[in-house]
Amino acid sequence: MDNRYSTAIGQNGKMLTFSTGNTKLLELAHSLGLKANQVTSFDLPAGYTCPAADICQSFSNRESGKITDGDNCKFRCYAASMEARYKPVRKAHWRNFDALHKLTLNAMVELILSSIPVTAKIVRVHASGDFFSKRYFQAWVKVATIRTDIKFYGYTKVLPYVNADKPDNFHLIYSHGGKMDSKVKCEPVVYVVKNVAEAVERDLYPACIDNPADDFNFIMQGRTFALCLHGTQPARK
Repeated sequence: MDNRYSTAIGQNGKMLTFSTGNTKLLELAHSLGLKANQVTSFDLPAGYTCPAADICQSFSNRESGKITDGDNCKFRCYAASMEARYKPVRKAHWRNFDALHKLTLNAMVELILSSIPVTAKIVRVHASGDFFSKRYFQAWVKVATIRTDIKFYGYTKVLPYVNADKPDNFHLIYSHGGKMDSKVKCEPVVYVVKNVAEAVERDLYPACIDNPADDFNFIMQGRTFALCLHGTQPARK
């Protein structure tokens, strides 16, 4: 896993870390004709910052990295597996959470703005983690409103945030498998399937097959699609 980090110092010496250079981000940059350092992601600890996760909820212990699956876990969170495998990844995610979660709304906005890499054109909000509070979500909305030169996108299991007022450069899709599944109406949704055959059977387009980064376009267009299960899974599942 090739993963590089860009760290900026915000107020009171706090630091936020944005990642660049992993396979997914590199594929997206290439498909859009951008440089590698123009596509980045901001991440938090998987599971611990996912208040609406359910059947995919997994945790990587902050110190040891040991994986623990949630009570209703049916498939293991890929991000948690990466945290368990790579200590620098786990440390970066926790450092972001520690720097942000006690701040006021405006302080969050200032810290995020001061930390975004100067080269960024596209920011994936959470390849790991989710919006752990309403205040934190509102901070990203403000950031996107200010940085209209950047496209922000991501997955979330907090359904109200998919429909919430956001600027045109900020798009979210509902990630099925959370505590709010029963409340989905006409929102764009991504479903996890076992394989391409299941996606076809359910009349869902399987993203990230021919083009490993085409989920970005579907999210920006507000389209529903499927992702095939990937990553290490516990034997009992």
